[in-house]
Amino acid sequence: MKAQKWPPRALVRPSQGLRTLEAALQRVGLEHVAGVDEAGRGACAGPLVVAACVLPPGPQPRLDGLTDSKKLSEATRERLFPVIQRLAVASSVVVIPAEEIDAKGVHVMNIEGMRRAVCALSVPPDYVLLDGFRVPGLPAPSLPVIGGDATALCIAAASVLAKVTRDRIMVQMDAELPGYDFAAHKGYSTPAHARAMRALGPCVQHRMSYANVSAARAGTATLVAAGSLAIECAP
Repeated sequence: MKAQKWPPRALVRPSQGLRTLEAALQRVGLEHVAGVDEAGRGACAGPLVVAACVLPPGPQPRLDGLTDSKKLSEATRERLFPVIQRLAVASSVVVIPAEEIDAKGVHVMNIEGMRRAVCALSVPPDYVLLDGFRVPGLPAPSLPVIGGDATALCIAAASVLAKVTRDRIMVQMDAELPGYDFAAHKGYSTPAHARAMRALGPCVQHRMSYANVSAARAGTATLVAAGSLAIECAP
């Protein structure tokens, strides 16, 4: 196996805000810096969605206000989503369904989803910035960044792509599987969601390996079918 060649040491200048990490890497010749983030890791229903994004070097005034998607309003995320898609040098989104999460575990699929998202980029990255986790097997050197979606602009962009994609899937799921109110809680564990699972039983979009879902299923012995809902999954 060919040894990975590491880039020269980069000097970080905090004055550049969310572009600090990307700018430091680009100054040493690493032009294409990919940010990677996920949405839905903590949910008990619906898919895990992972996105990767490479932004062009330099200031991006049209992305002013971009930060961790969880800190943005839904309207702001929806406004930034197409802007990020247009500006990005390359971007990819990977959707991992509940059955894959049940089969292999959410952390395993989170790491695998990050690998898939990076490998799906149309422009190979020179360096990868990851939100929180070390991911072996990437095609470029990488760095896990704690709280990366509020630290690196490319990770924040990936977080918006992942979050908006997943929220739209959950709204579609709500229309196909009424009664669970997926459009409101997006598959996360809330009192209303727990009551719906107890009343209706889990549906095929629930993560059956999760303790609260398993308990609800045992209490109702019912599995609600998904109707015509289809979720496209990236390879």
